[in-house]
Amino acid sequence: MNLSIKNNLYIRRVFAGVGMGLLLLSAGSCSKIDDAPSTRLATEETNWKTLEDGKANLMSIYGLLRSATVADNGHWLMGDLREGDFTITTRADLKAIVKGQLNASYPVIDRITNWRRFYAAINAASLFIERSGEILELDRRYTKLNHDVDVAQARMLRAFAYFYMVRIWGDVPLITSSHDGDFIKTERTSQERVLGFATSELLAAAKVVPFRYGGTDPIYPGQYYGGGWASWNGNIYTRLSAYILLAHIAAWQGNYIDAATYSKFVLDNQSTQYYVDGANPLDYINMDALTENQNNMSPFAYKRATVMVGFPFEAGNGLSTANGHIEQLILASPFIPKSKPEMFVNKDSIINIFTNPKDLRFSKDPVSGFYRTNYFYGFETEMPIFNKIKVLYPSNTSGNVTLFSSSLVFSRMEEITLLRAEALAALGDISGAYDALNKACNLRGIVYSTENSPDVLKAIFEERRKELMGEGWRWYDIIRYQRLKKSNKVFATKNGKDMTFQEFESAGGIYWPVSKDVINANSLITQNPYWQ
Repeated sequence: MNLSIKNNLYIRRVFAGVGMGLLLLSAGSCSKIDDAPSTRLATEETNWKTLEDGKANLMSIYGLLRSATVADNGHWLMGDLREGDFTITTRADLKAIVKGQLNASYPVIDRITNWRRFYAAINAASLFIERSGEILELDRRYTKLNHDVDVAQARMLRAFAYFYMVRIWGDVPLITSSHDGDFIKTERTSQERVLGFATSELLAAAKVVPFRYGGTDPIYPGQYYGGGWASWNGNIYTRLSAYILLAHIAAWQGNYIDAATYSKFVLDNQSTQYYVDGANPLDYINMDALTENQNNMSPFAYKRATVMVGFPFEAGNGLSTANGHIEQLILASPFIPKSKPEMFVNKDSIINIFTNPKDLRFSKDPVSGFYRTNYFYGFETEMPIFNKIKVLYPSNTSGNVTLFSSSLVFSRMEEITLLRAEALAALGDISGAYDALNKACNLRGIVYSTENSPDVLKAIFEERRKELMGEGWRWYDIIRYQRLKKSNKVFATKNGKDMTFQEFESAGGIYWPVSKDVINANSLITQNPYWQ
């Protein structure tokens, strides 16, 4: 058995165990930092001894954070439903989210508003940072470089978890050391301090992690845990991943000078992952690759360098699941044996969003006269199926087995390029903003200009709405757009009172309520004011 096969089998075993954690983390709650077994993958007597322990514990952090984001499809329920484009068919809990009734009493809402699943991943990362150095003294195979790179990844993952939580809840407890057993009782920390910590962690990690693992990268030459870059790309975070997260934190804070700088670093270093070390390239992708996995370039199928920040569910590693994928919510016959989807984009919305007759995502083909089906199947029907993302086990686009293998994609080339366009527009570089915008949508059949889209900021967010539909971005994009526009129009109504976006945000309305289970377990935690 060659090393690449061994590497895949090992990853399969590690993530399969963490997959069970996904099921445990998606049900029930208590005051423990993690209801599942300890984040250690072995007992204290045998753990933190060998190279294999280091690898297993590092992969467990990725697995726990992946579980935290996708459990109960939380990534999409929180990102795509509030003020989003999806219509719900029958599920009352999803309808409550669409209506902004985030404190409604439904099991799914109760579970996704409980942040303990993120603290399980944070605890695992802190534990790794504190304990992994012990392996250096016991196993010569575990080199200082290997250890430094591993710790840097743990710091990146912990920073990502904190940024992800801040977007959802605002102020959250900042815990930087591991705790086994009871979750320590502490107050919420200001999001400014939390994001400051995350930024400093990412900047430190970015100096250590390589652009590629297990190849010719000068920072980490040679194999990484017995595998080459083709084994690791899309699985673990690189130096580009660190800068993408830095760019997003800066944009969330309204610091567009840094957002522009960090995003430029990513685009300037695309070549570090472009047709190197035997792996598929990091590149912008055409419609067939995006929606049909043509040429094996889809960021959603398998694992790809195109998944610059995200979590794969590769079938070959035994990671296909029935829960934790948008396909569970959007697909129906003829793609899977299901009479109708749980949510869909209605025809009026499709027409209002996709207005350019040349848009390859959705428009009428001038040759055939039929509507394009890249994003929507059965447009003429009552419920068009949003079929942009459809990765069925093992890698098909339809079938009778309803296990899904699509990756959670937080960022890809098109996404970070659009974020750069946003930063440049906010800084007044209109020409640069249009250049970045058109680079992002170059393979979508449309071109933006001052003539057809004079409001470049509006055009950028309209493009994000189309390109990133179904990827968990809509609500967070609305927040950043409203912050930039500073409109005095009515954004929301509470108890009969109209509120501008600024009033809505000041009251904490952009955030989700904190789970009652969290508050009951920790008297120091207070509810977000909008939901009191």
